[in-house]
Amino acid sequence: MKDKEKIISRKLAPEKGARMVETIYGCKWSLTVYQLLQNGINRPGLMARSVEGLTTKVLNDCLRKNVEFGILQRIEYHEVPPRVEYKITDVGTKFIDILEEIEKLQLLLDKTPS
Repeated sequence: MKDKEKIISRKLAPEKGARMVETIYGCKWSLTVYQLLQNGINRPGLMARSVEGLTTKVLNDCLRKNVEFGILQRIEYHEVPPRVEYKITDVGTKFIDILEEIEKLQLLLDKTPS
């Protein structure tokens, strides 16, 4: 058996994807932001006013992380006063679908007797 080559190598978690999921789930506001965007609320000021307890600082942090991961796109309009909007990218749509599947899995696990 020692002489035979191993045909399967050890599978590792995707580093960037795992970090992204951990960061997004670690931010208690990301899922709320996705809901806001899916409901057509795409301007930061309106987002902050729409959710009790969501501060501008925390929202901006959350939005920045999501833009860095490619889940959201920041759109700047060169107007006076300046206007910024966010939208979910194609990658973000796929990512949100995965998060919804994880949520369904959690519901199944919650129903399974220990």
